[in-house]
Amino acid sequence: MRKNKSAFGFEKPEDSPGLLLWQTTVLWQRKIKEVLQPYNLTHPQFVILAILLWFEEQDEKPTQVTISQLSKLEKMNVSKSLKQLVIQGNVKRKESPKDTRAKSVSLTHKGKELATKLVPLIEAADADFFGGLRKDDQKSLVRIFKHLAKAKEV
Repeated sequence: MRKNKSAFGFEKPEDSPGLLLWQTTVLWQRKIKEVLQPYNLTHPQFVILAILLWFEEQDEKPTQVTISQLSKLEKMNVSKSLKQLVIQGNVKRKESPKDTRAKSVSLTHKGKELATKLVPLIEAADADFFGGLRKDDQKSLVRIFKHLAKAKEV
């Protein structure tokens, strides 16, 4: 019998949505890392490449700020990742013609080829990871994630 009231709001750790999200995220990121490791890319670098490919397909020109907002990555993390992607020859950065304080970002030919190759591999890893869920549950999960992300935007 415990003498003190527990500091936890849950009887068991597996009842905590925060812990479950953490565990799921760690397992999912591990799977994504396995796919990206042979390409010498981090997960944030891939996310940036994918975002740039998406914008290119929409014929839009993103800035570093746009990338940070869409990815939810910290501005400093976006900046560091972009520097590495430039060094690797996957991305170009230049002053935005609309705002000299902003940096316009685009894929190089090499970066576009890499992103085009990796997106289906990552989507396949996602499909495998989330494949244990019924399609309806996957749709519900996406709806929940969208709701959480929107509600927590700063």
